Amino acid sequence: MSKQTFSLKELASRFDFEIKGDSAIEVSGLATLQSADGSQLSFLANPAYEKYLEGTHAAAVILSPSVYEKISSQEQQYTVLVHSNPYLAYAKLSRLWEAKVSEIVNGDNVHGTATVHESAVVSDSAIISAGAIIQSGVKIGDNSVIGANCVIGEDSIIGNNTLLHANVTLYHGITLGSDCIIHSGAVLGSDGFGFAPSEGAWEKIAQLGGVIVEDDVEIGANTAIDRGALDNTVIEQGVKLDNQIQIAHNVRVGKNTAMAACCAVAGSTTIGQNCVIGGASGIAGHLTIVDNVHITAMTMVIKNLTTPGVYSSGTGVQPNDKWRKSIARLRQLDKMAKRLSALEKIAKN
Repeated sequence: MSKQTFSLKELASRFDFEIKGDSAIEVSGLATLQSADGSQLSFLANPAYEKYLEGTHAAAVILSPSVYEKISSQEQQYTVLVHSNPYLAYAKLSRLWEAKVSEIVNGDNVHGTATVHESAVVSDSAIISAGAIIQSGVKIGDNSVIGANCVIGEDSIIGNNTLLHANVTLYHGITLGSDCIIHSGAVLGSDGFGFAPSEGAWEKIAQLGGVIVEDDVEIGANTAIDRGALDNTVIEQGVKLDNQIQIAHNVRVGKNTAMAACCAVAGSTTIGQNCVIGGASGIAGHLTIVDNVHITAMTMVIKNLTTPGVYSSGTGVQPNDKWRKSIARLRQLDKMAKRLSALEKIAKN
Protein backbone atom coordinates (compact mmCIF):
# COMPACT_ATOMS: atom_id res chain seq x y z
CA MET A 1 0.00 0.00 0.00
CA SER A 2 1.45 3.36 -1.03
CA LYS A 3 1.99 5.99 1.63
CA GLN A 4 -0.07 9.14 1.62
CA THR A 5 1.69 12.32 0.52
CA PHE A 6 1.18 15.80 1.99
CA SER A 7 2.48 19.21 0.97
CA LEU A 8 4.25 21.28 3.61
CA LYS A 9 1.63 23.99 3.08
CA GLU A 10 -1.11 21.51 4.00
CA LEU A 11 0.79 20.31 7.07
CA ALA A 12 1.45 23.88 8.17
CA SER A 13 -2.25 24.72 8.07
CA ARG A 14 -3.21 21.57 9.96
CA PHE A 15 -0.50 21.61 12.61
CA ASP A 16 0.36 25.28 12.99
CA PHE A 17 3.87 25.34 11.52
CA GLU A 18 5.68 28.41 10.21
CA ILE A 19 7.35 27.49 6.93
CA LYS A 20 10.86 28.73 6.18
CA GLY A 21 11.41 27.68 2.59
CA ASP A 22 9.43 25.98 -0.16
CA SER A 23 5.84 25.31 0.97
CA ALA A 24 5.08 23.26 -2.17
CA ILE A 25 7.41 20.43 -1.16
CA GLU A 26 5.58 17.13 -0.65
CA VAL A 27 6.54 14.52 1.95
CA SER A 28 5.42 10.92 2.30
CA GLY A 29 6.72 9.94 5.72
CA LEU A 30 8.79 10.63 8.81
CA ALA A 31 12.37 9.59 9.56
CA THR A 32 15.33 10.43 11.76
CA LEU A 33 17.76 13.13 10.74
CA GLN A 34 20.33 10.45 9.95
CA SER A 35 18.14 8.22 7.79
CA ALA A 36 15.66 10.61 6.12
CA ASP A 37 15.66 10.96 2.34
CA GLY A 38 14.36 13.70 0.08
CA SER A 39 10.75 12.54 0.38
CA GLN A 40 10.64 12.51 4.16
CA LEU A 41 10.14 14.91 7.03
CA SER A 42 12.33 14.89 10.16
CA PHE A 43 12.51 16.78 13.44
CA LEU A 44 14.96 17.89 16.14
CA ALA A 45 13.77 17.67 19.74
CA ASN A 46 16.85 16.44 21.60
CA PRO A 47 19.87 18.78 21.49
CA ALA A 48 22.15 15.72 21.40
CA TYR A 49 21.09 15.17 17.77
CA GLU A 50 21.72 18.71 16.57
CA LYS A 51 25.03 17.52 15.10
CA TYR A 52 23.07 15.58 12.46
CA LEU A 53 21.32 18.65 11.07
CA GLU A 54 24.17 19.61 8.75
CA GLY A 55 24.26 16.29 6.92
CA THR A 56 20.58 15.40 6.81
CA HIS A 57 18.92 14.63 3.46
CA ALA A 58 15.40 15.28 4.78
CA ALA A 59 13.09 17.38 2.61
CA ALA A 60 12.12 19.41 5.66
CA VAL A 61 12.96 19.50 9.37
CA ILE A 62 10.81 20.61 12.30
CA LEU A 63 12.81 22.96 14.54
CA SER A 64 12.07 25.09 17.57
CA PRO A 65 12.29 28.88 17.13
CA SER A 66 15.54 29.01 19.13
CA VAL A 67 17.25 26.35 17.04
CA TYR A 68 16.07 27.92 13.81
CA GLU A 69 17.45 31.29 14.90
CA LYS A 70 20.75 29.62 15.71
CA ILE A 71 21.16 27.97 12.29
CA SER A 72 19.32 30.49 10.09
CA SER A 73 22.54 32.09 8.85
CA GLN A 74 23.93 28.72 7.76
CA GLU A 75 23.47 27.25 4.30
CA GLN A 76 20.79 24.55 4.41
CA GLN A 77 19.62 21.91 1.96
CA TYR A 78 16.23 21.50 3.66
CA THR A 79 13.13 23.56 4.36
CA VAL A 80 12.36 24.34 7.99
CA LEU A 81 9.01 24.00 9.76
CA VAL A 82 9.16 26.10 12.91
CA HIS A 83 7.11 24.85 15.86
CA SER A 84 7.27 25.70 19.57
CA ASN A 85 7.36 22.00 20.50
CA PRO A 86 8.97 19.83 17.79
CA TYR A 87 8.47 16.58 19.70
CA LEU A 88 4.75 17.21 20.14
CA ALA A 89 4.52 18.14 16.47
CA TYR A 90 6.25 14.88 15.55
CA ALA A 91 3.79 12.94 17.73
CA LYS A 92 0.81 14.47 15.97
CA LEU A 93 2.29 14.02 12.51
CA SER A 94 3.11 10.37 13.15
CA ARG A 95 -0.59 9.53 13.19
CA LEU A 96 -0.82 10.47 9.50
CA TRP A 97 1.32 7.50 8.51
CA GLU A 98 0.58 4.86 11.13
CA ALA A 99 -0.45 1.45 9.87
CA LYS A 100 -4.18 0.95 10.30
CA VAL A 101 -5.55 -2.30 11.66
CA SER A 102 -7.16 -4.20 8.82
CA GLU A 103 -9.34 -7.12 9.80
CA ILE A 104 -10.69 -9.67 7.29
CA VAL A 105 -14.31 -10.33 8.15
CA ASN A 106 -15.60 -11.95 4.96
CA GLY A 107 -17.85 -9.06 4.08
CA ASP A 108 -19.44 -8.96 7.51
CA ASN A 109 -18.35 -7.17 10.67
CA VAL A 110 -18.30 -10.45 12.56
CA HIS A 111 -15.86 -13.03 11.23
CA GLY A 112 -17.33 -16.43 10.52
CA THR A 113 -15.03 -18.11 13.02
CA ALA A 114 -15.86 -15.72 15.88
CA THR A 115 -18.26 -16.78 18.62
CA VAL A 116 -20.71 -14.16 19.83
CA HIS A 117 -23.22 -15.05 22.54
CA GLU A 118 -26.81 -14.32 21.63
CA SER A 119 -27.19 -11.99 24.62
CA ALA A 120 -24.19 -9.84 23.68
CA VAL A 121 -24.93 -6.38 22.27
CA VAL A 122 -22.42 -5.52 19.54
CA SER A 123 -22.62 -2.28 17.55
CA ASP A 124 -23.20 -2.73 13.83
CA SER A 125 -20.03 -0.71 13.20
CA ALA A 126 -17.82 -2.79 15.51
CA ILE A 127 -15.51 -5.45 14.08
CA ILE A 128 -15.17 -8.89 15.65
CA SER A 129 -12.16 -10.71 14.16
CA ALA A 130 -11.34 -14.34 13.55
CA GLY A 131 -11.47 -16.65 16.55
CA ALA A 132 -12.69 -14.01 18.98
CA ILE A 133 -15.05 -15.12 21.75
CA ILE A 134 -17.69 -12.70 23.02
CA GLN A 135 -19.46 -14.10 26.08
CA SER A 136 -22.91 -13.41 27.51
CA GLY A 137 -23.95 -9.93 28.54
CA VAL A 138 -21.08 -8.20 26.75
CA LYS A 139 -21.63 -4.75 25.23
CA ILE A 140 -19.31 -3.41 22.51
CA GLY A 141 -19.61 0.18 21.26
CA ASP A 142 -19.42 1.87 17.89
CA ASN A 143 -16.35 1.40 15.68
CA SER A 144 -14.48 -0.73 18.21
CA VAL A 145 -12.25 -3.52 16.90
CA ILE A 146 -11.83 -6.84 18.68
CA GLY A 147 -8.71 -8.52 17.31
CA ALA A 148 -8.19 -12.14 16.44
CA ASN A 149 -8.56 -14.66 19.28
CA CYS A 150 -9.52 -12.10 21.90
CA VAL A 151 -11.74 -13.29 24.74
CA ILE A 152 -14.27 -10.86 26.21
CA GLY A 153 -15.69 -12.25 29.45
CA GLU A 154 -19.27 -12.15 30.69
CA ASP A 155 -20.89 -8.78 31.33
CA SER A 156 -17.86 -6.79 30.18
CA ILE A 157 -18.40 -3.43 28.52
CA ILE A 158 -16.25 -1.87 25.79
CA GLY A 159 -16.83 1.72 24.69
CA ASN A 160 -16.59 3.36 21.28
CA ASN A 161 -13.53 3.50 19.00
CA THR A 162 -11.52 1.13 21.17
CA LEU A 163 -8.98 -1.26 19.67
CA LEU A 164 -8.04 -4.63 21.14
CA HIS A 165 -5.14 -6.19 19.27
CA ALA A 166 -4.98 -9.95 18.86
CA ASN A 167 -5.01 -12.24 21.92
CA VAL A 168 -6.24 -9.78 24.54
CA THR A 169 -8.20 -11.28 27.42
CA LEU A 170 -10.86 -9.48 29.42
CA TYR A 171 -12.20 -11.53 32.31
CA HIS A 172 -15.82 -11.13 33.43
CA GLY A 173 -17.22 -7.78 34.52
CA ILE A 174 -14.55 -5.52 33.02
CA THR A 175 -15.39 -1.98 31.91
CA LEU A 176 -13.22 -0.55 29.16
CA GLY A 177 -13.83 3.02 28.00
CA SER A 178 -13.79 4.69 24.61
CA ASP A 179 -10.73 5.51 22.47
CA CYS A 180 -8.55 2.93 24.23
CA ILE A 181 -5.80 0.75 22.75
CA ILE A 182 -5.00 -2.63 24.35
CA HIS A 183 -2.00 -4.48 22.97
CA SER A 184 -1.58 -8.20 22.47
CA GLY A 185 -1.25 -10.47 25.46
CA ALA A 186 -2.71 -7.99 27.95
CA VAL A 187 -4.95 -9.50 30.62
CA LEU A 188 -7.53 -7.41 32.45
CA GLY A 189 -9.38 -8.81 35.44
CA SER A 190 -7.22 -11.73 36.55
CA ASP A 191 -7.47 -12.55 40.26
CA GLY A 192 -5.67 -10.31 42.68
CA PHE A 193 -3.00 -11.99 44.80
CA GLY A 194 -5.14 -12.46 47.90
CA PHE A 195 -4.59 -15.27 50.40
CA ALA A 196 -5.15 -15.61 54.15
CA PRO A 197 -2.65 -17.70 56.17
CA SER A 198 -4.28 -20.74 57.76
CA GLU A 199 -2.28 -23.22 59.83
CA GLY A 200 0.68 -23.41 57.51
CA ALA A 201 -1.38 -23.15 54.32
CA TRP A 202 -3.09 -20.40 52.34
CA GLU A 203 -6.83 -19.77 52.05
CA LYS A 204 -7.71 -18.10 48.77
CA ILE A 205 -9.71 -14.87 49.02
CA ALA A 206 -12.31 -14.58 46.28
CA GLN A 207 -11.73 -11.45 44.22
CA LEU A 208 -15.20 -9.92 43.96
CA GLY A 209 -14.41 -6.55 42.43
CA GLY A 210 -13.75 -5.67 38.81
CA VAL A 211 -11.55 -3.44 36.68
CA ILE A 212 -12.60 -0.05 35.35
CA VAL A 213 -10.50 1.47 32.57
CA GLU A 214 -11.59 4.97 31.61
CA ASP A 215 -11.34 6.69 28.19
CA ASP A 216 -8.18 7.25 26.15
CA VAL A 217 -6.07 4.67 27.97
CA GLU A 218 -3.32 2.64 26.28
CA ILE A 219 -2.17 -0.65 27.81
CA GLY A 220 0.98 -2.37 26.56
CA ALA A 221 1.64 -5.94 25.54
CA ASN A 222 1.60 -8.61 28.26
CA THR A 223 0.52 -6.16 30.94
CA ALA A 224 -1.71 -7.58 33.68
CA ILE A 225 -4.29 -5.63 35.67
CA ASP A 226 -5.84 -7.56 38.54
CA ARG A 227 -9.48 -7.25 39.52
CA GLY A 228 -10.30 -5.80 42.93
CA ALA A 229 -10.88 -7.88 46.03
CA LEU A 230 -14.05 -5.96 46.95
CA ASP A 231 -13.90 -2.56 45.25
CA ASN A 232 -12.67 -2.09 41.68
CA THR A 233 -9.19 -1.57 40.35
CA VAL A 234 -9.34 1.74 38.47
CA ILE A 235 -7.23 3.10 35.62
CA GLU A 236 -8.27 6.70 35.06
CA GLN A 237 -8.61 8.66 31.83
CA GLY A 238 -5.53 9.19 29.70
CA VAL A 239 -3.25 6.75 31.52
CA LYS A 240 -0.48 5.18 29.43
CA LEU A 241 0.91 1.81 30.52
CA ASP A 242 3.90 0.25 28.79
CA ASN A 243 4.57 -3.46 28.22
CA GLN A 244 4.89 -6.08 30.97
CA ILE A 245 3.48 -4.04 33.84
CA GLN A 246 1.75 -5.56 36.87
CA ILE A 247 -1.10 -3.62 38.48
CA ALA A 248 -2.39 -5.41 41.58
CA HIS A 249 -5.89 -5.48 43.02
CA ASN A 250 -7.58 -2.28 44.15
CA VAL A 251 -4.87 -0.02 42.75
CA ARG A 252 -5.98 3.34 41.38
CA VAL A 253 -3.81 5.01 38.75
CA GLY A 254 -4.62 8.71 38.33
CA LYS A 255 -5.49 10.65 35.21
CA ASN A 256 -2.75 11.07 32.57
CA THR A 257 -0.13 9.13 34.52
CA ALA A 258 2.45 7.26 32.40
CA MET A 259 4.27 4.13 33.51
CA ALA A 260 7.23 2.57 31.68
CA ALA A 261 7.88 -1.13 31.13
CA CYS A 262 8.30 -3.75 33.85
CA CYS A 263 6.90 -1.70 36.73
CA ALA A 264 4.96 -3.43 39.49
CA VAL A 265 2.40 -1.82 41.78
CA ALA A 266 1.24 -3.77 44.83
CA GLY A 267 -2.32 -3.88 46.08
CA SER A 268 -4.44 -0.96 47.32
CA THR A 269 -1.95 1.73 46.33
CA THR A 270 -3.19 5.01 44.88
CA ILE A 271 -1.06 6.85 42.32
CA GLY A 272 -2.00 10.45 41.60
CA GLN A 273 -2.56 12.33 38.37
CA ASN A 274 0.14 13.37 35.89
CA CYS A 275 2.79 11.12 37.41
CA VAL A 276 5.65 9.50 35.49
CA ILE A 277 6.92 6.12 36.72
CA GLY A 278 10.27 5.01 35.28
CA GLY A 279 10.87 1.49 34.00
CA ALA A 280 11.37 -1.45 36.39
CA SER A 281 10.22 0.56 39.40
CA GLY A 282 8.43 -1.17 42.27
CA ILE A 283 5.73 0.39 44.42
CA ALA A 284 4.71 -1.31 47.65
CA GLY A 285 1.10 -1.80 48.71
CA HIS A 286 -1.31 0.45 50.64
CA LEU A 287 0.59 3.62 49.73
CA THR A 288 -0.46 7.01 48.40
CA ILE A 289 1.51 8.93 45.79
CA VAL A 290 0.35 12.50 45.17
CA ASP A 291 -0.10 14.19 41.80
CA ASN A 292 2.88 15.31 39.69
CA VAL A 293 5.44 12.86 41.04
CA HIS A 294 8.28 11.64 38.79
CA ILE A 295 9.86 8.34 39.86
CA THR A 296 13.07 7.52 38.02
CA ALA A 297 13.86 4.04 36.68
CA MET A 298 14.43 1.11 39.05
CA THR A 299 13.19 3.02 42.10
CA MET A 300 11.65 1.10 45.01
CA VAL A 301 8.89 3.08 46.72
CA ILE A 302 8.17 1.83 50.26
CA LYS A 303 6.49 4.88 51.81
CA ASN A 304 3.91 7.50 50.92
CA LEU A 305 5.08 10.28 48.62
CA THR A 306 3.21 13.35 49.83
CA THR A 307 5.04 16.13 47.95
CA PRO A 308 5.29 16.53 44.17
CA GLY A 309 8.80 16.18 42.75
CA VAL A 310 11.39 13.73 41.45
CA TYR A 311 12.26 10.61 43.48
CA SER A 312 15.00 8.01 42.98
CA SER A 313 16.60 5.05 44.71
CA GLY A 314 19.29 2.53 43.89
CA THR A 315 22.68 3.38 42.41
CA GLY A 316 23.69 4.37 38.92
CA VAL A 317 25.86 2.17 36.75
CA GLN A 318 29.65 2.29 37.22
CA PRO A 319 32.61 0.03 36.41
CA ASN A 320 32.43 -3.22 38.33
CA ASP A 321 35.61 -2.67 40.35
CA LYS A 322 34.36 0.71 41.57
CA TRP A 323 30.92 -0.74 42.31
CA ARG A 324 32.48 -3.51 44.44
CA LYS A 325 34.44 -0.93 46.45
CA SER A 326 31.27 1.14 46.93
CA ILE A 327 29.36 -1.90 48.21
CA ALA A 328 32.21 -2.77 50.56
CA ARG A 329 32.09 0.75 52.00
CA LEU A 330 28.30 0.58 52.26
CA ARG A 331 28.53 -2.57 54.39
CA GLN A 332 30.89 -0.78 56.75
CA LEU A 333 28.60 2.22 57.31
CA ASP A 334 27.03 0.87 60.51
CA LYS A 335 30.42 0.22 62.16
CA MET A 336 31.70 3.60 60.97
CA ALA A 337 28.63 5.35 62.39
CA LYS A 338 29.12 3.68 65.77
CA ARG A 339 32.81 4.62 65.84
CA LEU A 340 31.98 8.20 64.90
CA SER A 341 29.37 8.40 67.67
CA ALA A 342 31.89 7.07 70.20
CA LEU A 343 34.52 9.61 69.06
CA GLU A 344 31.99 12.45 69.40
CA LYS A 345 31.24 11.39 72.98
CA ILE A 346 34.99 11.38 73.80
CA ALA A 347 35.40 14.82 72.20
CA LYS A 348 32.57 16.24 74.31
CA ASN A 349 34.20 14.96 77.49
